[in-house]
Amino acid sequence: MKNIGLKNESASLSSLGFTAPETIYWNLPPSKLIEKTIALGQGSFCDTGALMVDTGEFTGRSPKDKFTVKDKITADTVWWGDVNYPFEPEKFKALREKMAAYSNGSTLYVHDSYVCADPAFRLNVRVITETPWANLFANNLFLRPAKEELPKFVPDWHIICMPGFKANAKEDGTRQHNFTILNFTEKQILIGGSAYTGEIKKSVFTLLNYILPLEKKVLSMHCSANVGHDGDTAIFFGLSGTGKTTLSADPARRLIGDDEHGWSDKTIFNFEGGCYAKCVNLSQEKEPQIYNAIRFGALLENVNCHAGSDCVNYDDISKTENTRVAYPTTFIENAMTPSLGGVPKNIFFLTCDAFGVLPPVSKLTIPQAMYHFISGYTAKVAGTEVGITEPQLTFSACFGKAFLPLHPIQYAELLGAKLKQNKVNVWLVNTGWSGGGYGVGSRMKLSYTRALITAALNGSLEKEKFDTLPVFNLQIPVACPGVPAEMLNPRNTWKDKDAYDSKINQLASSFIKNFGQYAARAGKDILDAAPKVLVDA
Repeated sequence: MKNIGLKNESASLSSLGFTAPETIYWNLPPSKLIEKTIALGQGSFCDTGALMVDTGEFTGRSPKDKFTVKDKITADTVWWGDVNYPFEPEKFKALREKMAAYSNGSTLYVHDSYVCADPAFRLNVRVITETPWANLFANNLFLRPAKEELPKFVPDWHIICMPGFKANAKEDGTRQHNFTILNFTEKQILIGGSAYTGEIKKSVFTLLNYILPLEKKVLSMHCSANVGHDGDTAIFFGLSGTGKTTLSADPARRLIGDDEHGWSDKTIFNFEGGCYAKCVNLSQEKEPQIYNAIRFGALLENVNCHAGSDCVNYDDISKTENTRVAYPTTFIENAMTPSLGGVPKNIFFLTCDAFGVLPPVSKLTIPQAMYHFISGYTAKVAGTEVGITEPQLTFSACFGKAFLPLHPIQYAELLGAKLKQNKVNVWLVNTGWSGGGYGVGSRMKLSYTRALITAALNGSLEKEKFDTLPVFNLQIPVACPGVPAEMLNPRNTWKDKDAYDSKINQLASSFIKNFGQYAARAGKDILDAAPKVLVDA
């Protein structure tokens, strides 16, 4: 067995059972990983120099095929159910042994990295991959140790990613041939049968969502974050289509990160060292930071080029709508290094309300913040996904239900404690419809949303007079520079007031129904923050 590039004489994969690969490449630089990808015929260059690859059968995550080993550590702590599926420890060991046997005589690539930009919470992760471009992904997405650190690098966790290995579901205990399995006792993650690199990224996010809240009292968050010139930190939560990436990409503020963060007693810190951005309909005009980051060293997934050229056609989604690019945060001009800031002054919950009943902005109390955090509301509209012909409600607990190994109430209680400890403004921002629902009203102007967020960030919005919106009992400002006053109360923008009243009651009922699954573990203050449906006398 050849170990090429190994700087740590004590490093070995034999403890994992990988004793017979023909060659193991250790911590190759991006240029060498790209070179090997091209030589193996697994990728090609686009006109900007970025590497293009296809992930094959899977072009997105497979949530029903993500498992957690159920043992003494996890049995009574994990939130078992439709997000966290149990896996037997013995089956995990047997599957790892099969993967080790599969690797005999093959070539593997190892990348040593870490997560959590705050040194107090650093976690070393060793990523072992079957393909060089998956190793490039790990290099781009996670934090990169200094060269002098590598000879003494000791991994806290191992990730083994082999898309060519396919499980026998009946024998191995998986649902089908692909799988992602987390083992908190062994501190290992097995990924097989799928080459989609997002499985690597989100498995690490899942393990941090378990470790940090339980062991460190750090709130793990699915959000973006930035910092102003005065050092004020802002956090943006939001599901797909709400504007989380767009609104946090502010040329007047420095980016901490676009997706995953922790909130400690003193800092907001990025978990990652890179971005995994969507590319669908990408243009330099709409999202210049992402567009300009697609250069040599970046990894493009499942994109197509214009016919007869090597120029990417970002509007072509014939392979998948989930086209992606992975690049280091250093490819962003205004990125923070290191990627951390202070305790936030403002938090924004972004929602695309396709029913047009929520206000453009409202200020939340701490119990309301906890309630809306657990709810994680937005709406999908017609045209965003196949089969959707009218707005569909979407609730995703803590704005990232799929990645929560703990019960949502645990994260909400930690959020509430931090809000009480610090003077933080929490704003609910509707980037969806006004003057009526989808098909009747109109989409909120981006300029209005930016004006509201700017006013919140500079402190002027909280000094305005506030009124109360019935049903949801939200505090809404009566004025904001750059925004028509009549826009601030959504009922004023509807011609048919009765229709508005009916629709807001309908939305409130949906909130209450959804929250029913969490109500048994919620405190009275959270339950009292629920909307109140108005019934005609």
